[in-house]
Amino acid sequence: MNSPFFLLLPQTEAIPLIFDSPHSGTELPDNMRAIAPHQALMTGCDAFIDELWGSAVQCGASLLAARFHRTYIDVNRSRYDIDPDLLDEPWPERIETSAKSKAGMGLIRRLALPGVPMYDRKLTVSEVRQRLDNYYLPYHRALESLIEAAHARSGATWHIDCHSMKSVGNAMNVDCGEPRPDFVVSDRNGSSAAPSFTNWVAEQLQQLGYSVKINDPYQGAELIRAYGAPAQNKHSIQIEINRKLYLDENTFARNEGFAALQQNLAIMAKRLSLYVRAKVNDTFER
Repeated sequence: MNSPFFLLLPQTEAIPLIFDSPHSGTELPDNMRAIAPHQALMTGCDAFIDELWGSAVQCGASLLAARFHRTYIDVNRSRYDIDPDLLDEPWPERIETSAKSKAGMGLIRRLALPGVPMYDRKLTVSEVRQRLDNYYLPYHRALESLIEAAHARSGATWHIDCHSMKSVGNAMNVDCGEPRPDFVVSDRNGSSAAPSFTNWVAEQLQQLGYSVKINDPYQGAELIRAYGAPAQNKHSIQIEINRKLYLDENTFARNEGFAALQQNLAIMAKRLSLYVRAKVNDTFER
């Protein structure tokens, strides 16, 4: 099996700044056997997000990105967020079914879009375990290893969990029918990162000319919950980019705004790297 993710390492002196793109993968394993149309599946993909943030490695950051499609298994959900309605027999281990699962978009999706089922069958316990063992857990181990190694070297880490969002919420979202800002920056309402860092990121994006909201409509999910611990100087935020800025939401091709957004994200990555270097230097000088 090929690695379920790829890792881009810093091209200059490494700093404790880690980007991850859990939903930009497009590979659909043969054993998935989904019936949802390809168009519906693609709406769940954060197309090109890894590419848009790719310049971060030139600033000393690392970038981890999934190869597999998030509808196969979603690493931004709890491993315990099992939807029992998807299974052909009871799950034999711990279950913590969330509101996301009840809406059809938990660890393994039941719906591709509102009213569009993923499968015409029940999944077996063994195939769910295989997805966990071969895709979900390796991704989490890789991200945790990056964060822990950086923290051991520097005493602090800054983790950016990178996503895209539809320009308008649909019936599976809390903001159904509402137009969305250019960016949403989330820290689980202050629990996964120092609010000062979250606010700083939002301010930098606003300076680049974008509309930004904090923790609305997204508060952040499993990846920043699991690895954000501001009391330990581990700061994890989620950044959602409105797809209308760079993507044709019908064809999923780059639109005329792609290059400008990529250039601005390169500026943002550079500013983040300077922020992190200053914070690390301050820590060591104390």
